[in-house]
Amino acid sequence: MQRGALSPVLMLSAAPEPPPRPPPALSPPGPGPDHSTNSPINNPETQAAALDGSLRAAVAFKAEGQRCYREKKFREAIGKYHRALLQLKAAQGARPGGLPAPAPGPSSSPGPARSEEQRRLVENTEVECYDSLTACLLQSELVNYERVREYCLKVLEKQQGNFKATYRAGIAFYHLGDYARALRYLQEARSREPTDTNVLRYIQLTQLKMNRCSLQREDSGAGAGTRDVVG
Repeated sequence: MQRGALSPVLMLSAAPEPPPRPPPALSPPGPGPDHSTNSPINNPETQAAALDGSLRAAVAFKAEGQRCYREKKFREAIGKYHRALLQLKAAQGARPGGLPAPAPGPSSSPGPARSEEQRRLVENTEVECYDSLTACLLQSELVNYERVREYCLKVLEKQQGNFKATYRAGIAFYHLGDYARALRYLQEARSREPTDTNVLRYIQLTQLKMNRCSLQREDSGAGAGTRDVVG
């Protein structure tokens, strides 16, 4: 190595560092989701088609549930009725592909207006599904009377004069130990079908339970008074 020449290591350390590269240019943000009426999601024709498709699917699942019930396949029937109810819920929003509804705004579309015929179809299908679900549940070995009560009350919200829902609500309250409400619903059912033997039998059973509970309360009260006197 010649005198005065730098070693390779010193030459590398003495080399000037390259200038820093400028940061990459940021691309402008793209447009957000289009919630205008021109968007395919909010297009009235698209929403109307989604509504019609959901209603058709709900009616089809309900028909399959009825077939399973006639064949005494109660568990399968319950599944079909639940799927029909899910389709009815989808019809309420009428959003294609299960998309969520957009945030309300000046450009958002309220969705397609349902015709009177469609509203009746939704209500009748919903009532028939809940009514059929209670019939399936009452065929179970271990009846879920809380669920029976829930479904019957849903039916009565739509159709106060529904005899089956009124009678079955009375049965549910009876088996849940709420005899006062059971008697009220059973008497309401008797006012619609005065000669129905099942209704009359459950009214007798409910009255017997209420009398027995009343006697037990009287006996417990008398026993407490006797203990106070003896003490």
